[in-house]
Amino acid sequence: MWASIREQLSLVLGYSFTIKDKQTLDGGNISHVYLISDGIEQYVVKTNSRDFLVQYLAEEHSLSSLHHTHTLTVPKVILTGQTKSHAFIVLQYLPTTPLRAEQTSYQLGQQLAQLHQWGEQKQYGYDDDNFIGATPQPNTWTNKWHQFFAEQRIGWQLQLLKERGIELVDIDQFVALIKQRLANHHPKPALLHGDLWQGNVGETETGAVCYDPACYWGDRECDIAMTELFGGFPQSFYAGYQSIWPLHQHYEQRRPIYHLYHVMNHCYLFGGEYLVQAQALIDEIHHNHSLCVDSSTK
Repeated sequence: MWASIREQLSLVLGYSFTIKDKQTLDGGNISHVYLISDGIEQYVVKTNSRDFLVQYLAEEHSLSSLHHTHTLTVPKVILTGQTKSHAFIVLQYLPTTPLRAEQTSYQLGQQLAQLHQWGEQKQYGYDDDNFIGATPQPNTWTNKWHQFFAEQRIGWQLQLLKERGIELVDIDQFVALIKQRLANHHPKPALLHGDLWQGNVGETETGAVCYDPACYWGDRECDIAMTELFGGFPQSFYAGYQSIWPLHQHYEQRRPIYHLYHVMNHCYLFGGEYLVQAQALIDEIHHNHSLCVDSSTK
């Protein structure tokens, strides 16, 4: 495998790259991650089974989309390919530490707001389907946000869980409820990182770096909602975001719906406590809907 990666990397770089050092990095539970070096240049290499190439190509597409905006800092993709036995992606190495510095967090919040303001798109979706973690994520272009999120996010995850024998709620009824809850919300389509949690962000000497995106055009509140899950972000991050583009006053009403998508995905991938969290969010959404119905009849 490594001989083939070295040969393909040498062709892309335009000189003979020799792997003199190879270290294993902590890269989560999906791929094997390595830091390779020829004594001068260093690169990150992710490897997986050969059929994983589609996931790496999706990652390359998302990273390229973000890089094109000149807002968030993301690693450049050097090479994506296959050997006889493996798929791999080679990335620019950006040494990072966990995001902690207030000023760096504040600037990251500003950069995310600038990403969300970047570009003009009339529909919600993406040119290709991709993956949220290891889970397929459909991105068929759709004109209405409530339809896109209810069907391609909430309904999709509920169906995946049902196929594993986990039925949290009646799918058709709940999808209809989500459509109703979002029907009057018409956000400007924003390019999203899509998987913006604490583990996909790091801090360098020059600022924050983001990894492992799952891009699509959607409601900017989805990125913000995910930053509040799985460890959360420093408060200075949110202050930075608000300084560029303040959130809508009704964001908190939609937040449980946006949280549910990612909690259900974790339930699908890991089970355990996420099943309890997903059910609690569904109950909260039902409760909030009942409050809305009651207030509208008074």
